Amino acid sequence: MSKKHFFNIVVLLVFIVSTTACSGLNLGLHGGDTLTRAKEEGVVTIGFANEKPYAYKDDNGKVTGEAVEVARSVFKKMGINKIEPVLVDFGSLIPGLKSGRFDVITAGMYITPTRCKEVVFADPEYKIGEAIAVKKGNPKNLHSYEDIAANPQVRVAVMKGAVEVSYLKKSGVKENQIIIVPDQPSAISALESGRVDTVTMTGPSLRAMMESTGAKDIVEVNDFKQPIVDGKSVLGYGAAAFRKEDKKFRDAFSRELAEMKKSDALLNVLKPFGFTEVNLPDKKADELCKP
Repeated sequence: MSKKHFFNIVVLLVFIVSTTACSGLNLGLHGGDTLTRAKEEGVVTIGFANEKPYAYKDDNGKVTGEAVEVARSVFKKMGINKIEPVLVDFGSLIPGLKSGRFDVITAGMYITPTRCKEVVFADPEYKIGEAIAVKKGNPKNLHSYEDIAANPQVRVAVMKGAVEVSYLKKSGVKENQIIIVPDQPSAISALESGRVDTVTMTGPSLRAMMESTGAKDIVEVNDFKQPIVDGKSVLGYGAAAFRKEDKKFRDAFSRELAEMKKSDALLNVLKPFGFTEVNLPDKKADELCKP
């Protein structure tokens, strides 16, 4: 092989390697910019917890709910006209987001300091309190988390990954009293069958579950006392969450959400799912992420 031929081969190889590296770099940068990609493709994949009234399938098989319709409205304003909803167990949301299965996650996901270490939250869409349901007649006389803690025989069903697990423990409820279930319908079923004495979830979720499951022998405790955790009354603020590297995507979402709140468009989306003006958020994500 001549020196000239050898030199030409080396130059060609260097060119191929350089081109491949640059292409890989461009793909990496593009892949990391979820907002740009979503706008170009006009579609975003969203992971939703399968939980009424936040996200669920209606009688026609369409995925709808508070979180679904808020997301649909916000992304449309951002120029992203199609959402691809994926219903999963609540506990699969953050792992699915971090692994790249979803671009965004939402549906009953409260902003908490612990979760803020794993994802970045948009500003909240709503605020709500907790609720419990019991068998008719309230045989265990339960009106608060403290009442559950005071009776070691009481068992309470909670959805996997739900913030209520932390609230219960901080209220003195022992771990062996807490029965973890995969979803909200399973919690209602556990109460109806007598496997637990009570269930807890947010007020809108509880009422939606009782209605959709046709529960007849259980009732919501109307005089339930909101838990006090770390010296503060518990109010949950639900929001969409994004990967840590997608802050630009998160910021764009929060800007459009703020505009919807100013114009009452947000309230109009929330109302069909049992939310009222008192459920409109009064805090920002940054405040809620502070320990």
